[in-house]
Amino acid sequence: MRLVSYLSSTGPRVAGVRQGQFVDLNANDPALPSTMEALLAAGAEALTRAAEVTAKGKPLDGEVQLLAPVPRPGKVLCVGLNYADHARESGQQPPPEPVLFNKLLTAVSAPGAPIVVPRISQEVDYEAELVVVIGRQGRYIPEADALDYVAGYTVGNDVSARDWQLRKPGGQWLLGKTFDGFAPFGPHLVTADEVGNPGKLRIQLRLNGQTMQDSTTEQLIFSIDKLVAYVSQVCTLLPGDIIFTGTPPGVGAARKPPVFLKPGDVVEVEIEKLGVLRNPVVAEAAR
Repeated sequence: MRLVSYLSSTGPRVAGVRQGQFVDLNANDPALPSTMEALLAAGAEALTRAAEVTAKGKPLDGEVQLLAPVPRPGKVLCVGLNYADHARESGQQPPPEPVLFNKLLTAVSAPGAPIVVPRISQEVDYEAELVVVIGRQGRYIPEADALDYVAGYTVGNDVSARDWQLRKPGGQWLLGKTFDGFAPFGPHLVTADEVGNPGKLRIQLRLNGQTMQDSTTEQLIFSIDKLVAYVSQVCTLLPGDIIFTGTPPGVGAARKPPVFLKPGDVVEVEIEKLGVLRNPVVAEAAR
């Protein structure tokens, strides 16, 4: 099943996707929650019912403005250096344990929304990433059970200001990664049962139509189950939390000469079975 969040006159609402049409779940079945976060928290039975409503419900009329699939995730966790070949192009050895950082809520952005190049950064980079959406609350999750806590997957772009991330005092990973709008993801949340093995998905990024990244999640150093189990040792994972799982080689900062995003660019991230996340690039408006 494919799910989206869209903007209605009353705020964000969740809809199922059927042959390119959007079926508002709560409007067709008032027993179902009206938002993605609440739907995920309602558990497996609610998702099963959502699939039934998506298949038979009345679709929405007119244009639909999509939001990030989870518009207000409780946590936006990110994994660095999780592809061996990307670690090498960055001049670093693959880490013995996952490297984690986070983005703030104001970084969350929608498919189609502009990536804004801040006035105070000249090195804004792209990173194609598989994004995990948590579906169940858990702490100290056994690795063998970890995928049972995953509701589904979506497409993400871990936009990064390299000059802030790497050359500020101490290395400002948080600030370099969390400018407003630096975490676009979507367009769909594809449920785990439809995706199958998340470790066998082709992942690509195109900049103005040119392929810049082209790899597969088979190259992940730490698999999805390992990441979920690892993070859950530290913090309780909740329905709607998301995990950006790392990027393959080909980022702009590692190219010779470097390639950074500029106004007028269009970035597309495509992941097998999940779809295409497309975002234009614009300059920050003067204030």
